[in-house]
Amino acid sequence: MAYENNENSEKRYDNNGRKMESIYSKRIRAGKRRTYFFDVRATRGNDYYLTITESRKRFDDNGYDRHKVFLYKEDFNKFVKALSEAVDYVKTE
Repeated sequence: MAYENNENSEKRYDNNGRKMESIYSKRIRAGKRRTYFFDVRATRGNDYYLTITESRKRFDDNGYDRHKVFLYKEDFNKFVKALSEAVDYVKTE
């Protein structure tokens, strides 16, 4: 799999050179240097999964650092529950 990076997007290509698109995408800007992306993608078997990407502009203005989490359907309920509990803790403490 190859990647094409520029300031606005990360495009993925499969081994045959076909571009792999997100089925759904949501971007959240968090300050001047950080953006979160929530992308729904499909596996080869057309099963959906979620990627959560944190993109941070480097301080030297030389590109971006990206960190990605892949979340599969079988883990959604546990993930959402744990995230909700952690957010509730932060809000109340």
